[in-house]
Amino acid sequence: MTTPLDALPEDVLRRRGSTKWATHPDDVIPLFVAESDFPLAPAITAALREAVEIGDTGYTPPRHGLQDAYVAFAARRHDWTVDPARVRTTADVVMGLVELLRGVTSPGERVIVTPPVYPPFFDAVPEAGAVVELVPLTATGELDLPGIEAAFAAGATAMLLCNPQNPTGTVHTRETLAELATIAKRHGAAIISDEIHAPLVREGVTFTPFLDASADAAAVGYAVTSASKAYNLAGLKCALMITADERTTEVVAQLPIEVEWRTGWFGALAGIAAYDEASDAWLDALRARLDRNRTLIAELVAEHLPGAVYRVPDAGYLAWIDVSALGWGDDPAPMILERARVAVNPGPSFGDAGRGHIRVNFATSEELLREAFARIGALV
Repeated sequence: MTTPLDALPEDVLRRRGSTKWATHPDDVIPLFVAESDFPLAPAITAALREAVEIGDTGYTPPRHGLQDAYVAFAARRHDWTVDPARVRTTADVVMGLVELLRGVTSPGERVIVTPPVYPPFFDAVPEAGAVVELVPLTATGELDLPGIEAAFAAGATAMLLCNPQNPTGTVHTRETLAELATIAKRHGAAIISDEIHAPLVREGVTFTPFLDASADAAAVGYAVTSASKAYNLAGLKCALMITADERTTEVVAQLPIEVEWRTGWFGALAGIAAYDEASDAWLDALRARLDRNRTLIAELVAEHLPGAVYRVPDAGYLAWIDVSALGWGDDPAPMILERARVAVNPGPSFGDAGRGHIRVNFATSEELLREAFARIGALV
């Protein structure tokens, strides 16, 4: 049995200057932005330390080992064969989404977004010159395939897929993804899949990369991913854009060279170390901790927030909690921050389906989670 990873002590975390720990005063427990509170994988620390020691702080070269490292990781962890020649880097996942949308859509075309979903999706589409077409998830958190088909039939030309879904933690099945690909191919549409939470599926759940779901998926799809969520590397700015077909690979090849030049060199170095087999034990320990915390959240919701609804997520470290039964209005996050001194993400930022919801980051210690939910529960 894998020993769960322990979070760093709170006094150490409060020395951090990144968004999660530097945004609010010290009396606030921060459970909002998707940063985690664990020590880095030792191989990452060693790689970054060596780079600093020798002054290896220059530009990121086009080929640097991250492509091969990710190919090996994908084979080992997802049973997925990736061609390293079809892997290109950029600064972060959202930048990858925007640039790929520019490559597959024309100004004014409609792009399907499936709320509740990661808030930057709503901004990425207009940044690329396109228009958001909303097709909400079903009541059980699944993709609404008939609704997606209708939107494509009515003229939408692309879709941003969140796989696994943020904030619900839904891991879309191979069958669902294959059917989505069939629908997209039938209408000549593209699917761009954000797979940043893929390494963090819970025990017993299988993640299916969209490009590996079927031959149709390989033909219509683009994947964008990063080590940033699983390994807490967001500030190092590095993501991967992956294709599995000659036509889609050519679309990526035609993107401006600056898309790749924006890749952070420290992000690439850290990603190589993260995807190395030497970091697998650390990742397994993290997943074991998150499995425990997912269950703990269910216990804390039942104890402190009677009437609230929480489904244990299949991936990630984000709890999507419906607190509408508590009568706290469409957006309870500001009240929770002001009165309980706990920072959570506001549900409405994920779309209209998020009214009455909060998103809670549970990639932290059991002690902080218990204290946070006790504080929120005192408002009931």
